[in-house]
Amino acid sequence: MAMRWIIVVMMSLLGATAGIAGPRDVTFFNIDGGTLNLADWAGRPVLVVNTASQCGFTFQYAGLQALYDQHQARGLVVLAVPSDDFNQELASAEKVKEFCEISFGLNLPMTDITHVRGAQAHPFYKALAAEVGFVPKWNFNKVLIGPDGGVVGTWGSSIKPQSPAIVNAIKPLLN
Repeated sequence: MAMRWIIVVMMSLLGATAGIAGPRDVTFFNIDGGTLNLADWAGRPVLVVNTASQCGFTFQYAGLQALYDQHQARGLVVLAVPSDDFNQELASAEKVKEFCEISFGLNLPMTDITHVRGAQAHPFYKALAAEVGFVPKWNFNKVLIGPDGGVVGTWGSSIKPQSPAIVNAIKPLLN
C-alpha cells in the first residue's frame, strides 16, 4: 500500500493526470456482454488468470473450473481473462466462449479478450505492475487478490491451479 501512495505522489509531482487504480477498483468487459466489476467481489478471494485457447497451458482451464467448483460456495471467485498478447487466443470472444464451454465445461466468470501487458494493458494489470511489479510473462499467470483487495500471491504458467501453493494461499481466505 505504501508503494501505491509513493507512486501516486510521484505522479502528482510530475504533473501526471492518470491515477493508479487499485486491483479491486476496476471493471472488465464480460465475455457474455455487460461488465464484471472486481469491487462486486469485495470480501471474497479472487484468482485472476490470463488465459489463451491455443496455448500449451490451455489444459489448465480444467483445473481452474475444478478449483472454482470446489471452493465457490465458500466465496472463491476464479476470473479467466482471455488475452491475445502472446498470439495464442482465438479470433473473437464468441469463439473463445464456445471453445471453453465445449472443451472444458467452463461456467466461471470470464472477461472479453483483454490486453494484460504493455501500453494497452487493462488497468487491473497496470495496477499490478505499479503496486507489486507483476506483469504476466506468458499465458496462465495467476494472481490471487485477497478479500481486502490486496495481492496475496502471484504464480507463473507452470504452477497448476490446484497446486498446493495456490490452494494453501486460498484456503485461509475462504468463508
